[in-house]
Amino acid sequence: MASEQFKVSLNAGVSNSESVLINGVNGHTYVILSIVVTETAGAAETFDLFIDDDGGGTDYEVLSDQALGANETFVFNDRLVIEDTDHLCAQTANSANVDITVNYLDQTR
Repeated sequence: MASEQFKVSLNAGVSNSESVLINGVNGHTYVILSIVVTETAGAAETFDLFIDDDGGGTDYEVLSDQALGANETFVFNDRLVIEDTDHLCAQTANSANVDITVNYLDQTR
């Protein structure tokens, strides 16, 4: 039976290695409603937001080298859809301390 649930993914300490924000599951569609990115270490940073197709290593960039000021917050409000085993990922350019909150709708089919 299909269902819809609003969910949140909380990710503290995102840095310069790939962080999976949403790890997709077969039979699910995820509608990303908003992504809030906050720099917490007091140093300006850039970050990438991307979709890893089927978790197989082929990345499709949504945001590339997006600037994020020291102790500032960036809000991405455009809707994104990922399906099944796709992953929503983020990574900073340098060693950093960034918190990312993802609000999304999880739909099962």
